[in-house]
Amino acid sequence: MNLKHLHYFWTVARTGSVAAAAERLHLTPQTVSAQIKLLEDALGSPLFQAAGRGLKLTEAGRLALGYADEIFALSDALQATVGRQRGVPNLPFRVGISDAVPKNIAYRLLSPVTEMAEPVRLICQEGKLDRLLAELALHRLDMVVADRPLPSGVRVRGFNHKLGESDMAFFAAPKLARSCGKFPRCLDGQPLLLPGEDSTARGRIEQWLEAERIVPNIVGEFDDAALMKSFGQAGRGFFPAPAVLAGAVAAQYGVREVGRTSAVREAFYAITGERRITHPAVLTITEAARDSLFSA
Repeated sequence: MNLKHLHYFWTVARTGSVAAAAERLHLTPQTVSAQIKLLEDALGSPLFQAAGRGLKLTEAGRLALGYADEIFALSDALQATVGRQRGVPNLPFRVGISDAVPKNIAYRLLSPVTEMAEPVRLICQEGKLDRLLAELALHRLDMVVADRPLPSGVRVRGFNHKLGESDMAFFAAPKLARSCGKFPRCLDGQPLLLPGEDSTARGRIEQWLEAERIVPNIVGEFDDAALMKSFGQAGRGFFPAPAVLAGAVAAQYGVREVGRTSAVREAFYAITGERRITHPAVLTITEAARDSLFSA
């Protein structure tokens, strides 16, 4: 059995189609299909079957995928270990950050890595969670930081490690904050800035507002939490942020906290390809998050 053929099979299985795998591998679909056929001949069993316009794994394919995951994970570990023994100064640590995670949270989660005894070269990518999970499945990321656990039904072998959670606080520029009486009633009829639809906090805030019979005037929705805060800083509306960041948000944007609620809590997760955390940087992040950032 050729490991190159196994890698092509693994890429097709993780991307869901020969065309997507061919694009990622910079090959033609015909070449990828031919290589997988050679692997199927070597194993004596078909690995895929047609499913609409795509492919799905056969029982033999699911079994092969499990072994492929382990083989390529061991390959990555071998390269990292040998590299360190050869004196490579910095261990690469590739992190995907969901764009729904506030930048301040991401920074505070990742900053302990820069203080590790073993030097680490931090490589960060930001994007939509589904794209980052695809990169994790291909072992191009060591960890994904998200505001939700691995979604059910996603064809990615990953494991959730909860880092912590926080109440939700609401902020406004000083002039607007002075107009706010008793929280949360003071939000009723007032301009409100909200996270975009991709944020898990969005739905929880809307449910809380409905339960409290509060009807604000939603004047903006933002995928970028930093942009939302900038609009809030300019007095365009009240806006939410995790209470664990209250001091940092107030100092950075010159705004005031008007109140907080434990009825809306935002959680954060590290998603990795391993059930038991062994990467030293991931261990550092999870321990620091639980012992410091989310310890209250």
